[in-house]
Amino acid sequence: MSVLKGRLVTLIGGSGFFGTHVAQALLERGARLRVAARNPKDAFSLRPLANLGQIQFARADITNEASLNAVIDGADAVVNLVGAFSGNLNAIMGTGAGDVARIAADKGCSAMVHISAIGADPNSSIDYQKFKGEGEIRVLDAFPMATILRPSILFGSDDNFLNMFGGLISSMPVLPVFAPDAKLQPLYVDDAAEAVVSALEDPGKHGGKTYEIAGPETVTMMELNERIAAAQGRKRHFVPLPDMVGSGIASISGFIPGAPINSDQYAMLSQGNTASGDMPGLMRLGIQPRPMSLFLERWMVRYRKHGRFSDDRDI
Repeated sequence: MSVLKGRLVTLIGGSGFFGTHVAQALLERGARLRVAARNPKDAFSLRPLANLGQIQFARADITNEASLNAVIDGADAVVNLVGAFSGNLNAIMGTGAGDVARIAADKGCSAMVHISAIGADPNSSIDYQKFKGEGEIRVLDAFPMATILRPSILFGSDDNFLNMFGGLISSMPVLPVFAPDAKLQPLYVDDAAEAVVSALEDPGKHGGKTYEIAGPETVTMMELNERIAAAQGRKRHFVPLPDMVGSGIASISGFIPGAPINSDQYAMLSQGNTASGDMPGLMRLGIQPRPMSLFLERWMVRYRKHGRFSDDRDI
């Protein structure tokens, strides 16, 4: 029986892609959940997965202390999943993260998990990485036994990552590839959710530590596109774009075909998204990460010309 059974866990920003998967993992352990978000209705799909009285939904804004006080009140543990690429990033991921940690500590929460990102660095010239890094500092200052998780890019059957590329590749015979040599270590979202659960179950062991959690496979952006096309059974022509061209498009138009992207996002993509190896990873949390290759063929069936009825290859 999980030590989380019957305990109340507040998920700040719990209505998003990652948050709903964390919620499912916690519900399976018998935890009681309070899903707090600006738009909690986005998480209503979780209702059928919970027992009577096991889940509640609350409206909260990480930049509003009163709302944070309300949703953290009475909680045994807190998970902060909030992140953003636009808006007041300091208020959202810097001071906001610190406020969550301070309120959690003041209200006597026994555990906290803060979701940061690979590459978080308060000295970075990229605002997203800078304020993620500042958020980590503020969280540990206020709640020294918080666990910091730095995930790589997350993938899942319902993501906006593989599905974005899947849609583009299924509809376009020729595609540009931005930052073609950038290396990624995509992490299965359910493995990342298990990392959150592991940290909450044993804060004495994992509290006060920072983990870089990444998938077991390293692929370049070009290889990723090629593997998705192969899983769809499609022949596509991929055109690698020089960095000058890709960064120019991102900075001038803020748009890459099929996916809005700003200059900061492009800069991070160009850096790659892999674990540094300087911090403990998933194995130290007791998790064996599953490779993308385990799922890709099955998930790309929907993008084949005739779906699951297609025997075609080289479309």
